Amino acid sequence: MQLKNLATGVALPLPDDLLWSDEHAWSPAVASTSYLITGALLIQSATRQAGRPITLVGAPDMAWVTRATVEELRSWAASPVSATTGRFELIFADARVFIVAFRHAETAVEAEPVLGIPARASTDRYRLTLRFLEL
Repeated sequence: MQLKNLATGVALPLPDDLLWSDEHAWSPAVASTSYLITGALLIQSATRQAGRPITLVGAPDMAWVTRATVEELRSWAASPVSATTGRFELIFADARVFIVAFRHAETAVEAEPVLGIPARASTDRYRLTLRFLEL
C-alpha cells in the first residue's frame, strides 16, 4: 500500500495489512423523506459525488510503522484541502487507487507505541489508524 502526496509527488509506503474497516459501510445513494401538508410522502434521492470514508486500521500485532512514518503522516494531515494541497493518492496492494484527503473533522492520524512506553527513536514502532475521505 502507498500514500502519495499529490502536491509534492512524495510517496510513503504503508503496510499492506492495514484493514479498511468501513469499506462496506457506505452507500453512494442518499435520500431524505418528509411529509407534505397534504400528507403525501416526499422522497428526495440522489447519488453522492464524493465523501466515502476510508478508515485504515492496524491490528495490535501487525501493520506497524516507524515513528518517522507517523511524523510524516501527521505533517501531511496538517495541510488543509485546497486545489493544490491536502490531496493524496492512496494505492492499495490490489491496484485500487483512490484520491483522498485526511478527515480533519476527526482524528486523522492515530498512533500508539507498540511497546506501550514513550517512543523516541525514529525507528520505534507504532500501531496506526488513518482516517481519509475519498474526493
